[in-house]
Amino acid sequence: MKKQKVLVTGGTGFIGAALVKKLVDLGYPVRVFDNNFRGKNTRLEGYLGKLDLIEGDIRDEKKVMDAVKGMDIVYHLAFINGTRHFYEIPEQVLDVGVRGALNTLKATLEYKPARYILASSSEVYQTPTKVPTDEKERIFLDDVTNPRYSYAGGKIISELLTLNYLRKSTTEPVIFRPHNVFGPDMGWEHVIPELLVKLGKSTNGFKSRKTKIEIQGTGEETRAFCYVDSAVEQIVLCSEKGAAGEIYHIGEMNEISILQLIEMIGKVLGIDIETVPTPLRKGGTPRRCPDLAKIKSLGYKQPISFEEGLKRTVDWYRKESK
Repeated sequence: MKKQKVLVTGGTGFIGAALVKKLVDLGYPVRVFDNNFRGKNTRLEGYLGKLDLIEGDIRDEKKVMDAVKGMDIVYHLAFINGTRHFYEIPEQVLDVGVRGALNTLKATLEYKPARYILASSSEVYQTPTKVPTDEKERIFLDDVTNPRYSYAGGKIISELLTLNYLRKSTTEPVIFRPHNVFGPDMGWEHVIPELLVKLGKSTNGFKSRKTKIEIQGTGEETRAFCYVDSAVEQIVLCSEKGAAGEIYHIGEMNEISILQLIEMIGKVLGIDIETVPTPLRKGGTPRRCPDLAKIKSLGYKQPISFEEGLKRTVDWYRKESK
């Protein structure tokens, strides 16, 4: 059976590139659209000759229209991630997020692909009322003056646009909300690489066997980290088996504290790490862990353990930090 043609916006980004490689391996003809603001073509090394690569800004309506034309499935992942960016360039985060959604949806209404798969985020919940958190949890912004919410706000707007623009369309919308996806080459603006940068500096390139580092918060804050290959398995399931108009969590349910994470990183590196707490940035949440019953109902089974994923990630960043 001939595979459907697929477009992945943000396809040279961290999750986007992993998704592109998985789709190519599954036999899908893939088109990638990205301007490499945070993405990079090297993430697709070994695959560039097997796909159609378009360099362009998701805010460029004409280029987006051309990219969507002829596609059967659109995965819309293009967005500006990285916590530092939320505080430093919130206007650009929103501009890319909202105009990117509008442009891809306009093109979708014009060319009518079978499915439109939107990447949202666990950030839409802020501090959830229950943990583990299912997809029926309320989403909201509790302080519009906080620039951090440029990202969550853009994702909420994107969800609303997707479900309502496509409500009367023949294109089926599916939304996924990733929770703390990590892995090698994920960028430098996330908790694991930020910790590794601090450790590299405080141990003279990971040479010292004992160190002390400052962390945001007390370290009792928890997350449930999901290795990127596991996340991609779930995203593909959403596209192939997810019900139209539904929202699915992407992640794992192994909730650990930041202190436990640091201890595990220390074991991989062979370093004894002492932590010094500092104030948590306003807008952060003390706990985050998704309920995965919905994605598991589609057949998801964890392919790679957190411990193995963490080792791969630490090894990659240790090498890149030299």
